[in-house]
Amino acid sequence: MPKDNRILVGISQGDSNGIGYEVIIKALSDERILGQFTPIIYGSPKLFSFYCKSIPEIEEPKTLVIKNARDAQNGTINILNCLPDSTYAEPGTATAQGAQDAIASLERAVKDIKQGLIDVLVTAPINKKAMARQGFPFPGHTEYLQSSFGCKDITMFMVSQRLKLGVVSGHVALKQVPELISKERILSKLRLMKASLERDFRIDNPSIGVLSLNPHSGDGGLLGNEEQDIIIPALKEATAEGIQAFGPFSPDGYFGLGNYQRFDATLAMYHDQGLSPFKTIAFADGVNYSAGLPIVRTSPDHGTAYEMAGKDMADASSMRSAIFEAIDIYRRQKEYDILQANKIKIQAPTEEEGRPGRNQIA
Repeated sequence: MPKDNRILVGISQGDSNGIGYEVIIKALSDERILGQFTPIIYGSPKLFSFYCKSIPEIEEPKTLVIKNARDAQNGTINILNCLPDSTYAEPGTATAQGAQDAIASLERAVKDIKQGLIDVLVTAPINKKAMARQGFPFPGHTEYLQSSFGCKDITMFMVSQRLKLGVVSGHVALKQVPELISKERILSKLRLMKASLERDFRIDNPSIGVLSLNPHSGDGGLLGNEEQDIIIPALKEATAEGIQAFGPFSPDGYFGLGNYQRFDATLAMYHDQGLSPFKTIAFADGVNYSAGLPIVRTSPDHGTAYEMAGKDMADASSMRSAIFEAIDIYRRQKEYDILQANKIKIQAPTEEEGRPGRNQIA
């Protein structure tokens, strides 16, 4: 493994037939970037070389093929070969092979981060339906990671410089959303978001704007009672816990008038209610971050984009942002934990008196 303190960034390749390799290659194409961290792509050198040829303006970069993350070296793109030699790509097509490759890449990367062999994980896009056909029992990365790490709850946290947004219900059918909107779930997401904003983004006493479920916040019950019966009680309890949560706000005016800018983050009730405006506002640099995991995981905010695969059309901005956001979060967490440890140490009772010493922080 590298001998210096350079952060090891594990990158799962995603679906072999989507734009995953293209955005990875483009994001890592500038050799200067390799001086800032050490990338390890979990995939296939064969697929990497195949997609390099589809990007004529980029000379195939220097790579090192490894079998174990411990063998990664600085100053190069490390490719951890975890796929069969027989693997192949069919750009733009959902295939069993492409889904199997995505599963194998993800599982190996998660195994390695659990063992401390990589510092952060960045996941390239997958095809959820194709993976389900291969027996993958999760609707997405978020749910798989929650299960893998045994977390009671995590949240899909979409982040950018302009907007940070979480959702109460994620990858579910719209007809299932109302039954998933409960006071307990809203409170859980608000707690996760507050903790993440403080530790991962170093925002003191963050404020969170909460959206309504129904149009016009239910119009006093005319268009639905969830605001009065569920969301407002959840906000009151959150406030009692010291969480600065405000709302519920009608989404159209909240985003249309730019009111989201008044808050450090926003909590939407369901996937498209939040991600549609997020991608409109911050598509190029948007990042999907899994808040609440014991590790740092990010991904670009787009999908496999089969229609672009193998055509040198994909924009790598979001993948690049995902890589650097993962690194920044990792560093901020380390700094936060050191500060918290020192604060606790200062506040500890003196041995002689068993009560706070003179240096206690008020």
